Amino acid sequence: MAPLTGMTSLRQCSIPTFLRYSTIRQWSIKMRRAFVIAATFFAVQQTAGAQCRVSASSNEGRLLAFYTAPIVFSVATAPEVMRPGSIRIGAEGEYIPKPDPAIERTGLCFTQKSEHTSLSPVFGRPRITVGGPFGLALEAAYLPPVTIAKATPNLFSFAVSEAHHFARGPVADGSTLMLRLHGTFGNVKGPITCPTSSLQQTSPTSPCYGTTPSKDTFHPDMFGAEVIAGVAPGSGAVSFYIGGGANRIDPHFQVGFTDANNNVDRTQVQLDSPLVRAAAFGGVTAIVGRVFDVGAQIYSVPSDATLVRLMGGIRFH
Repeated sequence: MAPLTGMTSLRQCSIPTFLRYSTIRQWSIKMRRAFVIAATFFAVQQTAGAQCRVSASSNEGRLLAFYTAPIVFSVATAPEVMRPGSIRIGAEGEYIPKPDPAIERTGLCFTQKSEHTSLSPVFGRPRITVGGPFGLALEAAYLPPVTIAKATPNLFSFAVSEAHHFARGPVADGSTLMLRLHGTFGNVKGPITCPTSSLQQTSPTSPCYGTTPSKDTFHPDMFGAEVIAGVAPGSGAVSFYIGGGANRIDPHFQVGFTDANNNVDRTQVQLDSPLVRAAAFGGVTAIVGRVFDVGAQIYSVPSDATLVRLMGGIRFH
């Protein structure tokens, strides 16, 4: 009976010990879970705190829309039915007007101050158009990250269109109608919130406390649709066109500033929801020797900006 008594004594001693280890293990698991939940909650709070959504009527929202207008990938020439396999390589340029100083006063997402939004007074890009069957055409443009003035773009644009020539129209040679879809994606980088001229080293609580300009990023993401009608009176060497359309814009802005105390500001400014902007435009295209073309266009987004664009290209039939 002695062995039995010993085993009973051993069980009585080991069971409480096992329960203690089990309780400690369960407590450890709960603590780990609580830590993970707290860390996740803290990360979410940090991310949410770095986002600033603004309305279209705010100064921030109006600035985002204003600087989207010059980047719209509008039609480059008067509408025409390109022969399958024909190619046009061209370029365009425009002066970027300055926004109303009143809307450059921002304060919803940062301490109120004037923003240095004019990184470059001009905007331009190369583009290529390839003719397809049935009046279809494909267009593309890419701006590589090469710094011009203080702006470093990295933008891709594309378009697909369908043109049809009608024998009837306001001139003897008839008219051409084009339907076109386009889109632009990418970014433009530069010192917007804290350029060199705004840096200061006197007040840590004031904006732009530091010695290095900000590295901000503007994303003018958009796509749109257009209808264009054109005529070529006389010999057809000069064509005139008018058009209209709508652009769905979803721009956002990413701050990139590190102050003198190594505090990093990565605030993202974004519209509450994408906007649809109406656009109207008109222009003229002149063809020289069936090979070269030059043109001018007035492009207006009434809610935001009106621009004058110059175009030129060379054609391969």
